[in-house]
Amino acid sequence: MRPEVALPVLLPLLSGAISLLFWRSRPMQRFTAVAGSLALLVVALWLFTSVYQDGYVIIQMGGWEAPYGITLVADMLSAVMIVLTALIGLVIAIYSLASTGPDHEKFGFYPLMHLLLAGVAGAFLTGDIFNLYVWFEVMLVASFALLILGGEKAQMEGAIKYVTLNLLASVIFLTAIGLLYGMVGTLNMADIALRLHEAEHQGMVEVLAVMFMVAFGIKAAAFPLFFWLPASYHTPPVAVSALFAGLLTKVGVYSLYRVFTLMFDETLDYTQDLLIWGAALTMVTGVLGAAAQYEFRRILSFHIVSQIGYMILGLALYTPLAIAGGIFAVMHNIVVKTNLFLISGITRRLQGTYQLKKMGGLYKERPWLAVAFFLSAFSLAGIPPLSGFFAKFVIVRAGIEAEAYVVTAVALAVGFMTLYSMVKIWNEVFWKALPEDNLVPERETGVGDDGRMVKASLWLMTLPVGVLAALSLLIGIFAEPLMGLMNTVGAQLMNPQGYIDAVLGGNVDVSEALIEAPASEEASP
Repeated sequence: MRPEVALPVLLPLLSGAISLLFWRSRPMQRFTAVAGSLALLVVALWLFTSVYQDGYVIIQMGGWEAPYGITLVADMLSAVMIVLTALIGLVIAIYSLASTGPDHEKFGFYPLMHLLLAGVAGAFLTGDIFNLYVWFEVMLVASFALLILGGEKAQMEGAIKYVTLNLLASVIFLTAIGLLYGMVGTLNMADIALRLHEAEHQGMVEVLAVMFMVAFGIKAAAFPLFFWLPASYHTPPVAVSALFAGLLTKVGVYSLYRVFTLMFDETLDYTQDLLIWGAALTMVTGVLGAAAQYEFRRILSFHIVSQIGYMILGLALYTPLAIAGGIFAVMHNIVVKTNLFLISGITRRLQGTYQLKKMGGLYKERPWLAVAFFLSAFSLAGIPPLSGFFAKFVIVRAGIEAEAYVVTAVALAVGFMTLYSMVKIWNEVFWKALPEDNLVPERETGVGDDGRMVKASLWLMTLPVGVLAALSLLIGIFAEPLMGLMNTVGAQLMNPQGYIDAVLGGNVDVSEALIEAPASEEASP
């Protein structure tokens, strides 16, 4: 019995239930949010330690052995993602104490936040493909409810686009699961990996691979169906935007890595070009969309799309180095992108707007905020020695080694365009003087996203920003040992033998093609 692999799912559900029990008590809901998130982080570190020591941690739910029951399985990728999920949950819980107004709290902000964290953790840990669909739907329900908190017109418009395309992805996902089950007769992903290699109709396997790629691509906001994200992420309370930015699209990226390294690795000859071109177009469209914006959170939203392209590129190149670089990019982006959204909330608190043209002067007024933005923004752009530089360096190096020169050049160009957007924000928000038509008085207790005064100190918003900015700097400083960890993640993903043996008990015959890790060198589009 390994409870540490189930607790990351159970604890947020328990915290959400406690929040519901104390629906009318704001102090109790706030205490539960922070305490529950802190407990989740402790359990996540416990799980990471167990995986680091044992390689895989498995629990068969209900005592039903795989492949008949539902399996929760943690490998190094899952463990890293759970730790990041818990960290982001904790900083959002603290930040929301100062940024979330009473109207949002009384309509269920904290229970929905816990439900969302449970859905994310469940998706990272499940070893069952249908269970993965279930956790996606849990996330969709929780995120849609968080998105419309406040009921403003812009929120409703963004929510319609958000839920429409995500429901389309869910339909494609569920249809693919039905077809897959009809072909192999199992839903356990390790068992599916074995049976797909023995499938008679390889053409159908390729069709299923494309269906999963489209479904997870929409969830990850990849080209061409990405526009739901910049249309919606700038509309909810800033704590919700930051939570979404850090975690939601990364679940789609994680799912792509999981199914294409475990289940559909033999379809890479067919799907690799699609992934490469999709990654390139995702990078380009995202960064060009950001360049045209002058609203803080909309710029950051388009850059979520752009950075997803780098993560998908790591998978598309499909070499050990590229996989490690892609996962490093996921880790770095979760920290940096969450922090940038949190910083945007502080600037709005201080100056009453997200419009860059109406802001200014914060470099002199709040130098600590300028430093935090500098570390996060220029890390996103890939400036050495910050964390984003090492993530992009590894991916670019992998692209050159794989002779994928076109998409590598695109990745470099997008990095320079990202720098342009970050410099634009720096100049407008921090460097130039505050425009005369925006004389917002400085106040320690500011206006919440619902337009009402929030009784909380600015330091509650500052603390999470400082922690994430420092973490981004530390990722850059300790890039070498972290890349060693990412290499371990890549080795596990490209050698699915260990995953299959851990889930199924090692009592199955695995084909030679599955035992040896595939490594494609012909990735040039």
